[in-house]
Amino acid sequence: MKKSKMILGLSLVAISGLVLIAADHIDAPSVTGNAADITDMYAFQGQDTNNLVFAVNTQGLLSPGATGAATFSENVMIEVNIDNTGDNVEDLVIQAIRKGDKMYFFGPYAPSVKGTSSTIDVSKASGSVAISKYGATATVATENGMKFFAGPRDDPFFFDLGQFQAILGNTATAFNNPGTDTFAETNVLAVVIEVPKSKLGTADAINVWSETKKKQ
Repeated sequence: MKKSKMILGLSLVAISGLVLIAADHIDAPSVTGNAADITDMYAFQGQDTNNLVFAVNTQGLLSPGATGAATFSENVMIEVNIDNTGDNVEDLVIQAIRKGDKMYFFGPYAPSVKGTSSTIDVSKASGSVAISKYGATATVATENGMKFFAGPRDDPFFFDLGQFQAILGNTATAFNNPGTDTFAETNVLAVVIEVPKSKLGTADAINVWSETKKKQ
C-alpha cells in the first residue's frame, strides 16, 4: 500500500451524461504550472456505448516549445473519483501514477481511505501504458477490458478569455460567434481511461470528480 496526500487547490466535479466537462486553467500558486495542476476533466460515453471514458488534463498552457520537456511527476497521483450512490462520497476510484516511462493504473475499486488522503492498493492494478512522446503517434494500451493513454495532447478546451474579460468590464454584452480560442496552440498532459460501464456499478447516473495527490 502506498500513501498519498491531496495537494489543496483543485477538485473538479461533473455528473455523468453523454459529455460533461469541468475546467480551470489557473489555480492556486502551490499547483499552478506543475504536475499537480488539473486544467480539465471530461466524462463521456465511448465509441463503444458499453464504455465510459474519463479524461483528466494537467499542466495547461504549454507552448509547443515547452511541451516536449513537460513530464508527469512520479510523486503525483491522478485520481478519478466516482460516486454511484448520490451522496457525493467516492464509492470507486481509478488511480494513475507514473513510474519511469510508463503510467500505471489501478481500479476502479472501492477505496479503503476516502476524502483528502488516499492509498493505492497495488493488488487492484488494471494496466499500464507507455507515456506517449510529443509529436509521436499516440500509444494506447488495452488490458482487462480497459483502454489507457497518457501523454501530451492539444488543449481541447475552447474559451474566449478576452471577450469574457470585456463582458466583466462592461465593454461588451455577449460572446462573439465565432469567438477567439485563448488556448489555441497550447497543449496539456492528458490521462485517458476507457472503462466498461459494468465496472462502475448499476446506477443510472454517477458523480465524477478528479484530484491530484502528492506522495508523502
